[in-house]
Amino acid sequence: MRGALSKILATSEGQQMSDPRQHIMPVYRPPEEVFVQGEGPYLFTEDGARYLDFIAGIAVNALGHAHPAMVDALRDQAGKLWHTSNMFRVRGAEELADKICRDTFADRVFFTNSGTEAIECALKTARKYHWANGNPDRIDIITFTGAFHGRSIGAINAGGNPKYLEGFGPALPGFVHIEWGDMAAFEEAVSRPTAAAILIEPVQGEGGVRALPDETLKRMRELCDQHGVLMILDEVQCGMGRTGKLFAYQWVDGVEPDILCSAKGIGGGFPFGACLTTEACGEHMQPGSHGSTYGGNPLAMAVGNVVWDIISDEKFLAEVRRVSGTLQQSLKSIADSHPDKVLEVTGRGLLTGLKMKADPKNLQGLCRDKNLLVGVAGANVLRLAPPLVITDEHVREATRIMDEAVTEWAPA
Repeated sequence: MRGALSKILATSEGQQMSDPRQHIMPVYRPPEEVFVQGEGPYLFTEDGARYLDFIAGIAVNALGHAHPAMVDALRDQAGKLWHTSNMFRVRGAEELADKICRDTFADRVFFTNSGTEAIECALKTARKYHWANGNPDRIDIITFTGAFHGRSIGAINAGGNPKYLEGFGPALPGFVHIEWGDMAAFEEAVSRPTAAAILIEPVQGEGGVRALPDETLKRMRELCDQHGVLMILDEVQCGMGRTGKLFAYQWVDGVEPDILCSAKGIGGGFPFGACLTTEACGEHMQPGSHGSTYGGNPLAMAVGNVVWDIISDEKFLAEVRRVSGTLQQSLKSIADSHPDKVLEVTGRGLLTGLKMKADPKNLQGLCRDKNLLVGVAGANVLRLAPPLVITDEHVREATRIMDEAVTEWAPA
């Protein structure tokens, strides 16, 4: 009531705040630029300024902005049917699930609206698997420092970052956090009788764009099999062609997860995600165990089928691998030219970056001032996650700007 009265008084006295963001919950700190149009790897502001987008909505716009095939699919579906809920069959969802299971380890798919929801589905599926197999005490999800699995209560407890947990009540039971790369601690944790699953990103995004060594992922798979523990891979950021394979696990011979979470690039900019499972895991998720009002809706599935058809093509993935090599070489040249400021090149494929010797936040701003959009991540990393459709020319443009920005950068 007090808030309503203050609004009336402010209006009557002409004292309303002039900030157009005043009614947005202040959980973000965006710069002043407002983008109104996109084309390929470029974004355009209201006054027509062009920016090269090398963050792609945080690894979301895999095919760039306003891809013609995606636009056509969305327009066509928008004129037919938007939503029915999962009370009814959705033909596009059935078609996309068939394609996903054809091209991956999966036998079952649950469609969501986001990566966080895919994580929640994965956590429930893992615990339900053990419950259904007579092991209700196996509830522990083993995760790793530097992880980011989303913003829901379950996801922030899985990630374990104290900054994200602060103010949201006590930590939930059933999550075990160990140091990234500490295999001795992992071997001990995975052998516990309460261990249900491990949850890991093959390439961490928020944690510093660091790739898990192939041999480590393989050893983790072996230990999971040895102890009856499920492997959940969070490929929300590193999946959908970003490393040069459809999913990052496919780089490692003999390794397949039991459950995989996908989002971001799978929709190419349209919000949806997916939780992929084996039959052994997915068969226990029966009616009433999980659900989503919007998940797998006709609009998302129309776009998703187009995105999958393009990115799953081996010729497309081969070009991602080739241009990734060009970008890696160019970043290495920047690192070699600025050894006083750059420690190393990080990541894999087109989820990569420069690990700096100081916080790169103002370096990100320098790049933006020069019309290049990049991100930042933990451990002082300047993060790059460009559209998968970039060319060598775009790489040259981006790395030229980055080199100029690093030259001018005065670390705080």
